[in-house]
Formats: sequence, C-alpha cells, structure tokens
Amino acid sequence: MQQELKWADDAARNTSRYLLQAAALCLLVICANASWAVEPGEETITMVLATGVAPAKIAPPRGDEAQGPFETLIIQNGFLVDGAGAPPRGPVTIEIRNDRIVDIRGAGTDGLHAQAQVPDEATRVIDATGKYILPGFIDAHVHLGTPTHAAAGSLTDPEYVSKLWLAHGITTVRDVGAMMGLNWTLEHKSLSEAGKISAPRMVVHARFPSQLSSANDARDWVRAVNKKGADGLKFLGASPELIEAAMEEAKKLDMRTAYHHAQLSVVRMNVLDSARLGLDSMEHWYGLPEAMFEDRRIQDYPYDYNYSDEQDRFGQAGRLWLQAAERGSPTWNATIEELLSLDFTLDPTFTIYEASRDVMRARNADWHAQYTMPYIMRAFEPDPAIHGSFFFDWTTADEIAWKRNFRRWMQFVNDYKNAGGRVTAGSDAGFIYKLYGFAYIRELELLQEAGFHPLEVLQSATLSGAELLGMDDDIGTVEMGKKADLVIVDENPLANFKVLYGTGHRKLNRETGAMEVTGGIRYTIKDGIVFDAKALLADVRELVEAQKQREAAALQ
Repeated sequence: MQQELKWADDAARNTSRYLLQAAALCLLVICANASWAVEPGEETITMVLATGVAPAKIAPPRGDEAQGPFETLIIQNGFLVDGAGAPPRGPVTIEIRNDRIVDIRGAGTDGLHAQAQVPDEATRVIDATGKYILPGFIDAHVHLGTPTHAAAGSLTDPEYVSKLWLAHGITTVRDVGAMMGLNWTLEHKSLSEAGKISAPRMVVHARFPSQLSSANDARDWVRAVNKKGADGLKFLGASPELIEAAMEEAKKLDMRTAYHHAQLSVVRMNVLDSARLGLDSMEHWYGLPEAMFEDRRIQDYPYDYNYSDEQDRFGQAGRLWLQAAERGSPTWNATIEELLSLDFTLDPTFTIYEASRDVMRARNADWHAQYTMPYIMRAFEPDPAIHGSFFFDWTTADEIAWKRNFRRWMQFVNDYKNAGGRVTAGSDAGFIYKLYGFAYIRELELLQEAGFHPLEVLQSATLSGAELLGMDDDIGTVEMGKKADLVIVDENPLANFKVLYGTGHRKLNRETGAMEVTGGIRYTIKDGIVFDAKALLADVRELVEAQKQREAAALQ
C-alpha cells in the first residue's frame, strides 16, 4: 500500500512538473513567434524561472580543448581535399598566419615528406602524415536551441550543442529561426566571432512572424531584426503579400532568405512562387512536389486529416512526392530549368526525415547512450506536446511510403545537382532522434545515397554552403587567402564517411580477428583556432553524465 501511495505521489509531482514545463514551452513559443515589437530572449528566460525549467544558459569561455590562433600554424604532410571538387592530392603542407591560409605547397611524394621549417616558438606544427585535410564543414540548417526540449525537462545547453558541432568538423552554421530568441542567438554569434567560446561561426536568420497586419509592417519588422544583427530571414508561411514585401526589404538590406513551405501555406505559395520572388533557399522539400502537381492543386489529404496531429502531418507528407510529376517528365525538367535560372539552392535535410523510413534505426543509434542528453532523448519519444515526436502508431506501411518518397525526392535532388544546381548539407538536428553533429555526418551519407559522388558530397558540405551564405570569398574551400577553416581526419572520408562520426567506424582487424573502432576527426580548425575533437567529445560525455547524475539525484 505504501509503495502504491508513493507511486501516486510521484505521478502527481511529475504531472505538476510536466504542466509547468508545458506552460514554459508555450511562453517560449509565443515569444519566439511574436511580432518584432516583442523581442524573444531575456524576456523569455525570465518568464520560465518559476516553472521548474532551468533558464537558458550562455556558453562558457573556451577551455584547453582550443588553442590559438597562432602567429604561424603549419600543417604538414597531409592529403588535401580542397572542397572545389578536385580529387585528393598530397602530401601537402599548409601554412597559416593568425586566421588566414598563406601558403599551400607540395611536401613530396612516395613517402618523401618535406619537413616544415619552424622559425620560432610562436609556430605550432601539426604533423598530418597519412591524414586528410578538408575545408571546414558548413551546416546549412541548424537550431542552436529549441524550446520544445523544455517540455522534456530542460532548455538546450549551447555548450553541448556547439561542441558536438565542432567535434564533427562543422565550422560554420546557419541558424534558421533563432528559436531560443534572437538576442540570445546573436550573443552566441558574437562570442564565437570573438573566439571566446568553443563554437562554430554563426549566421543567424530570424523567423518571420506570420500574423502581421500589412506589407508595411512586414518591411518594418525586417528592418528591425536587421538592425539587431540578423543576417537573414526564415519563412514558415504568411500571406503572399507579406512574404513578397519582406523579401523585397531583405534584398535591399543584403539579407538572405530561407523558406520551409509549411503545408498550411503551400497552396498559396509553392517553391516556384517563392523562388520567383527571389528566395535564396528552400528548406527540406515541402513546396517542391506541389510545384510539380499536374492533375491537382492541393495534396490528396484523407478527409479526416488534422495538421495539428503530427502523425497525420508526417504520415501524409511521406505520400506527397508520388502525387507530383514523374521523373524526366516535361514538368519535372521545366522545374529544374527554372530553378537553375533563378540561382536557387536546395537544402534537403534528408537526415531529419530518415526516422520516418526506419524509426528503429534512428531510435537505437550508437551515439545516444553517451552523447544524447536525457532530456533530449525524452523529447524524441512519442509525445503530442512535442514537435517531431510523432511515432504514435508508426506502421510498416508508413515506413514503406516514406522509402518510396525518399527515392523520388533523392532523384530530384540528384538531377538538380547534375544539371548544375546548388545543393547544400543541412541537418536540422535536435528533433526526431537526430543528434547535433552526428546527424550532419549522416546527411553526407544520405547525399551519397542520392547519387552524389563523395567529392560532390563534400562540395555540398563546403563550397555550396559558402555560396549560399555569400561567404565563398572567405570559406568553403582550402585556398590561399581564405580563412583557416579546416578539418583533419585520420582516415580517408571519401572512402567511408563513417570515419567522420564521433563514435568512429567498427571494422574487423583481420590480423587479430577482433573488432575495433577507428576514425573520428582529429582536429577542427576555425579562424586559425585549433580544436581538439577528441577533447570536445570527452567534454560532451562529461556534460551528459553530469546531467544524468543531476536527474538521478533529483528523483531520490
């Protein structure tokens, strides 16, 4: 009887805690989506202090996982993959001064390596013999934090997220939406630019509010977020008049634009409609099949469909591509040709939808045990209150539909790339069993599955991302004069992208007969700052273990 009373008491406490957390989530979402007159950020954090959810953190100063920049940094004897599509060459030696590459020179062949001349103690030398040197990766679709994690017990820890990114070679991210507040996100951007925290370079897009009164209000909002420091805008939907006005203002201010064509607005504005207005990139794939409908205008929804029920939303989304024009049809080809003429970018984020075609694989990924925060793992589990946690009754038929959907979707992306179109690599991690950093490497694998040669995959991950951001003069390839953004990995990722995972790659040692784990990035370099990827991963493991211990202590 006493045990039953304890269970009932625990359940009551947990219910109260959940309700408080749900209230915090609602406040966060309201603030994040409010008009420009209400700034999400400090106010958002203040509102949740009484709810039992810890306030959003600011990432701490970098520690001994980072060194530099150096007066001179020399990376000698590595094999170079430059990001521009050229095959590997080497060995080469790269010389960096402060944050710029000043020289790339051959270091001999056939094992004859030229040793760097070290002029003084201010020079750091990294011996990259047998290793591969790549440009720093660009994740074109990220969220530094999400308020949906609050419903599972905590707001996202920016140190944790940033270190996972860097540990997987990501030196630049495009945060689309600033979901934890524009001020908060821009503060981390500033700290990263100054080299004060261990984090990638950040490009921040503010989320456009759908409920503005007029085109003038839309223009005012764009000017307001630009003044605060936003680099671009992200649209989820609004009236065509508001979006057109916002895009016009963004162009005047040299701001970039991204659009997730949500089903609630896609009938009024599909991908071709927004691309004609000057949109820079489409996110995911919504709006693209609708632009190629031939025998309908609206998706063939079941009559009892409810967009707010996310199993309905994602389940039916997995049946959308097969309602569009066939591959190679005049409509398919004309769509590619027009998007090419508009210099349009596809940012497919295959990885964030992968669980829909194999939820067991995503739920049991190798990295969850040591690298996934417990509150994030709870947020991944089916829950009607949390976005993307929709596997309430996910069937074999649902997965088969999504596999078919993927095939057609991948065909379009590959055809667009083959026609000369720009395709970037984005992860959208933090939802649907996808973890920061790890999800990005999985996106590289999925681009290869779509038909990309590994060199084309790396081009999407580097140069194409830089072009989308308008930063290709500084980043995206390994060239003299560019920023020192580099990835150094022990093994050849072109032969196997799995060697980029923080958990490495399992393979049989044929001499010993034992399975062993190889791979993992050795160093990530951003702005000439050398980050020890192994140390970053160790820090993340400690952060996760500390969170688990805090939660265990709270239950005692």
